[in-house]
Amino acid sequence: MQLRKDLRQAASKEKAAGLSRFFKTGRGEYGEGDRFLGVMVPQTRALVKIYWPAISLADVKVLLESEWHEERLAALFILVAKFKKADDKEKEKIYKFYLANTKSINNWDLVDLSAPNIVGSYLYNKDASVIFKLAKSKYLWERRIAILSTFYFIKEGDPKISLEIAEILVNDKHDLIQKAVGWMLREVGKRCGQDIEEQFLQKHYKTMPRTALRYAIERFDEPKRKFYLGI
Repeated sequence: MQLRKDLRQAASKEKAAGLSRFFKTGRGEYGEGDRFLGVMVPQTRALVKIYWPAISLADVKVLLESEWHEERLAALFILVAKFKKADDKEKEKIYKFYLANTKSINNWDLVDLSAPNIVGSYLYNKDASVIFKLAKSKYLWERRIAILSTFYFIKEGDPKISLEIAEILVNDKHDLIQKAVGWMLREVGKRCGQDIEEQFLQKHYKTMPRTALRYAIERFDEPKRKFYLGI
């Protein structure tokens, strides 16, 4: 596959080392064992833009099962590109393919750059029960897929599902879920109304993890931030 060859040609050992540190690939860290070629995201996007129309789902699966982070990222960029151009039948196929391969969507950037554009987009105005199932998963990245999928709904001006998923995940123990919950709450406030966000916060701010709270109130004025932080 020419895309794989081009990714390897763009590789950099120095950048790979930096990316490995940034994405926490050490023992016991959330990205343990992940490997990087050292290709930056804009380079990967540019290559995908060239090749995605000719790459089949079978080849996407090969990329998704790669040990190399950038190949999995490229696979997800391809899926997003295909989804945007697909008819309803093909969108359903891509959506189901995505959910069947969540074990390969195993870092926060992979989730964040794909879940809203595939899962969220597909489920908008449909039965969203699968998002609730993902939110209760033992698998960290499926929980992040759940909350990030709702970003699409927020962008459409509908915060309901986002707030319901945040309710499930608000006391999640993992830092990456806390950050995601706080981020989505902040987006609810930004795009749907701060009063809506504050209705949620009034219920939870005294007990929710500080990481989530700090993300959620980032856009508030200083007196209001201090109030929620109890300063």
